[in-house]
Amino acid sequence: MKLGDAQWFLKTFVPPGEAERKEAVGNTSGISPNLQAAFDPTHASFSPIPTPGRSDWLANISETGQTFSQYQRSRPNRPDQRRTTIYLQPLGAFPPDVAPSLSRLAEFASVFFGMPVKQLPEESIQGLPIESRPRAQGRQILTGDVLTWFKPRVPKDAYCLLAVTMTDLYPDPKWNFVFGQGSLKDRVGVYSFARYLPPDGGTNVSNSVERLLLLRSCKVLAHETGHMFGIKHCVHYHCLMNGSNGLSETDAAPIHLCPVCLRKLHFAKPFDVEQRYRKLRTLSKQFGWESEERWLRTRMSSLAPGGE
Repeated sequence: MKLGDAQWFLKTFVPPGEAERKEAVGNTSGISPNLQAAFDPTHASFSPIPTPGRSDWLANISETGQTFSQYQRSRPNRPDQRRTTIYLQPLGAFPPDVAPSLSRLAEFASVFFGMPVKQLPEESIQGLPIESRPRAQGRQILTGDVLTWFKPRVPKDAYCLLAVTMTDLYPDPKWNFVFGQGSLKDRVGVYSFARYLPPDGGTNVSNSVERLLLLRSCKVLAHETGHMFGIKHCVHYHCLMNGSNGLSETDAAPIHLCPVCLRKLHFAKPFDVEQRYRKLRTLSKQFGWESEERWLRTRMSSLAPGGE
């Protein structure tokens, strides 16, 4: 790049304005008042995506986003009468003193996507045809090899098969790491929680650190599973589906969907919006996510009671 830092930064990404955000949500005049409120692009509960810092995702990766209309036209995978279930495949060990609770991850995913979630028996990484490389933090495994190995193993009733691991991941030799990777069409994904561990490596984990570890893990699980529904990275709002270039950016992102991405998920798997928010609020209370619980309480108060 020959441009100065300031010029390069300003040319990288310009957050969409209000008109562009409304266009991304699409015309809602023909749907119920409840859904119109849920997808309201101007509601104060939803913050426009901020201008990225120099190390943030959108300052380094060029993305144009995906409107609801574009999502519809892409003909994304959708659950049907045969493909009804999300499967979690633990890849490698999940030591209880350093790893998130798989049962809680499954419970959260079931409420977030409104689908049954089944946990498969743990699969050892050793002996699998998966390329790896050494790093200071331990070995990393190549995401593409994991996805290739899992494609023919998707259960018949699975909407998607998601590998979860405590081993670090990389998607390409040029990349340092990646939190996860999901296939938009093949219904397989892999997510690592290795970089969500506390600085001491996981010893003497406090309740607050355990809550943070679970929150981070649920974020990456929901984000990457969102890709299974054909939802691309969001560039319109501060949203769970924003791209992330590091842990600080992941921590800053919310664990809820913006009106654009919520409408996409509702198109793929219709649900009662108020009921979904109520169940997520209950989980947020159980998991100690005070900020998210307050956000959900505010959102519920803005919706008409009942109905889709």
